[in-house]
Amino acid sequence: MLQKTKSSMGTEEVDILNSDGRILAEPIHADRDYPPFARAARDGFAVRAEDLPGELRVIGEVRAGETFSDMLVSGEAVEIMTGAPLPDGADTIVMVEHAVREGSRVRTDRSQKAGDNFTPTGSEAPQGSMILAPGRRLSYSEISALAMVGRERVKVYMKPRVAILPTGDELVDVKAEPEPYQIRNSNAWSLAVQVRRAGGEPQILPTARDNYESTRTAMEKGLEADLLLLSGGVSAGKYDIVERILADLGAEFFFDRVKIQPGQPLVFGTAQSKMFFGLPGNPASTMVTFEVFARAALEKMGGAGATPLPFLRSKLTKEFHHKTGLTRFLPASLSDDGETVEPISWKGSGDIPSMAKANAYLIADEDRESWSAGDDIQVLLK
Repeated sequence: MLQKTKSSMGTEEVDILNSDGRILAEPIHADRDYPPFARAARDGFAVRAEDLPGELRVIGEVRAGETFSDMLVSGEAVEIMTGAPLPDGADTIVMVEHAVREGSRVRTDRSQKAGDNFTPTGSEAPQGSMILAPGRRLSYSEISALAMVGRERVKVYMKPRVAILPTGDELVDVKAEPEPYQIRNSNAWSLAVQVRRAGGEPQILPTARDNYESTRTAMEKGLEADLLLLSGGVSAGKYDIVERILADLGAEFFFDRVKIQPGQPLVFGTAQSKMFFGLPGNPASTMVTFEVFARAALEKMGGAGATPLPFLRSKLTKEFHHKTGLTRFLPASLSDDGETVEPISWKGSGDIPSMAKANAYLIADEDRESWSAGDDIQVLLK
């Protein structure tokens, strides 16, 4: 699937404050050594290791933002604060907790080696070294690094524009009062959030009705975006016409079914040089297939490197059974420490309340029928 996906969109420059969550599109190098001087890691006394243990004469003080101009020689110490430059001649720092000062004298009964309690010049990042590589998703720590090297603006990949097209005569707007035979359009909103989390810019299109003209017109509009996500109309029912219309639009289909539940009928391909996913219409199926398949493609389009799914293994709190033949992604409650997981009772792929209660998906292998309480099982974080 990812081999068929464009690697990235264009680029743009943004202020670093607005770069949170964006994908870096240029390498970031250290503009000088970091730290630019031997930096004290503790409050204490800068000394020569060969003088320890012993009593030394305190010849001055240095704080962060200052330098000590004299050369420290044998038998001398300089009081030093965390973050201050190590004075010339010193090669270790005695922590203040391990020293006793009386007037201009300080003593310690501990020995130390050279290099203790300070960070050497350039040890974090030598001048010219790469700090951040393209393809990295920016968050607070990366933005801190950008500020450190003096970057107020940064080049990032443009967000892919993602058209979200729900289909179905049964759908009404979220603010509508539905008839007994209608449901509110929830898939468009859940997909919009998933798209944003994956780095895309969602555009929710009006619902396409279950007729050829309405759906084709809506699809043509959706294919103006970088990626089209369709929800519903990809099963084998009489009014499931999405694949037929895509074919009429010149689509190349790479697959139209996957061996998972929920989400077995899943269509992926290109039409008019744009990628599309035809996601199943049931809400749980829509959520799962986006996370397992479409998310990776969207992240690659946005410039991200390989982003493996957040799998882990946890112990079941109770026995669990399922029918073999398909890999199942089922709503589950993962403990805060991730050590245990409990299946959540659900009524099938239309059960939104159960999905809303879950913070993870329990993954049932296609060739295993049952698990006992305490057995390890794979889990996908939501």
